[in-house]
Amino acid sequence: MMNRAVTFTKHHTPNSVRVVARRVMCDAHNARLRLAVPVDSRSDYENIFHITIRKTASQWIKAIFNDPIIYRYSGLLPYDPRPYKWRYPDAFPTERIVSSLFLSYNGFTRVPKPDNYRVFFIYRDPRDTVVSSYFSNRNSHTEMGDVSEVRKALLDKPFKEGLLYIIDHLAKRGTFKSLRGWATAPDTDAIRLFRYEDLTGERQAEEMERLMRHCGIPIPPAELAALLSRYSFSNMQRGNAVGTVSHYRKGKGGDWRNHFDDDVQEAFLKATGDLVQLLGYEESPRTGRAQDA
Repeated sequence: MMNRAVTFTKHHTPNSVRVVARRVMCDAHNARLRLAVPVDSRSDYENIFHITIRKTASQWIKAIFNDPIIYRYSGLLPYDPRPYKWRYPDAFPTERIVSSLFLSYNGFTRVPKPDNYRVFFIYRDPRDTVVSSYFSNRNSHTEMGDVSEVRKALLDKPFKEGLLYIIDHLAKRGTFKSLRGWATAPDTDAIRLFRYEDLTGERQAEEMERLMRHCGIPIPPAELAALLSRYSFSNMQRGNAVGTVSHYRKGKGGDWRNHFDDDVQEAFLKATGDLVQLLGYEESPRTGRAQDA
C-alpha cells in the first residue's frame, strides 16, 4: 500500500517539487553517511562517472552506488545531477560518484574532470532497448521530459507502428549515435564499457567485481554478494530496496525476438547500420512477429 502511494505521488507531483524533495533527500542521505559510516578504504579516484543510455537499469546502478557499503570502501559520496540542477558542461564536485549521466562520448570529453577519475559506460542490445523503451514510455515511466508526448503518440498507435515510432524517436534523440560513439572511443584506462546483460545475468558477481575494481572500490566478496542480494531485481520490484524500479519489466536479453517482424527489423537496420555487430551482439534471426500488445 505504501509503495503504491509513493508511486502515485511520484507520478502526480510537479517536477519542480520532485526536484526539491529529491535534493533534500540526497543531502540528508549523504549527511547520514558522513556521520554514521566509517571509511575503511578510499578510492584512488576523485570522481567516478556512471554514463549510460536509457533502459539500462540506471536506477538500479544508482541504488547500489548509494549504499553505505560503497561509501565505506571508497570514501566517495553519491551525486545525482538532476536534483542539483546540473547544467552541461559544468564541473562536478570532487569526491563524488556521479550517477547517472546520459552523455555521448564527445559530450563527456567537454565536461571538466579532475586528474584522477574513472568512467563506466553501460550499454544494452539496442534491439532490446527499443522494446523496453516502447513499454516504458507507453505504460510506466514517470511523465517527465518528452514522456507525455511519446506516450500519447504510442497510445494512438497499434503495437507495430509504435515500435517503428520508437526506433525513429531514439534515432532522433541520438541514442544509437551515442552507443556508436562510446563503442569506438579511444582506448584508455579511465574508461570501461560494461554490458547490461552481464551485470544482470549469470556472470553478475564476476562482472560487478570487475566494475568495482575499475572504480577502485575493494569490497570484500561476502559484502559484495550481500549488496547484490539486497538490490536484486526481485527485491527492487517489491520495493524492499532504496530506489524502487516500479517500471522494470524484463531483464533477460533477446526479448526483441518476440516483437520484431521483417518491417521493424528493416527500420531498425536503417537507423542503426552495423551497430549490433559493433557492440558485439549476435545478429540472431528473430522468432516472433510484431503484433498488438
